[in-house]
Amino acid sequence: MVGKYKVITLCGSTKFKDDFIREQKRLSLEGNIVISVGLFGHSGDNEVWNENVKEMLDDMHKRKIDMADEIFVINKNGYIGQSTKSEIDYAKSHNKIVKYMEPLHQ
Repeated sequence: MVGKYKVITLCGSTKFKDDFIREQKRLSLEGNIVISVGLFGHSGDNEVWNENVKEMLDDMHKRKIDMADEIFVINKNGYIGQSTKSEIDYAKSHNKIVKYMEPLHQ
């Protein structure tokens, strides 16, 4: 192994697919292991909306957060939806570092 790599799970609305891809690339080039979403339901991956699939993917994403040292929130234009809020709360309750693509507006 060359070094210790931080593990970062990406969180955010799947309507921001291009931002997910760009941030995954940037964070990887910075020497991080990046875990992303499996499907982009709001960007055309319609399988997400099949019975029980979204529930499974949401649960799976929490397991991805469990594996991470921190999460990186794709909050384009300040948008954070309910699922992402739930993931942020979950990460914080498990003592994960939470970073954001854009500054939070209070």
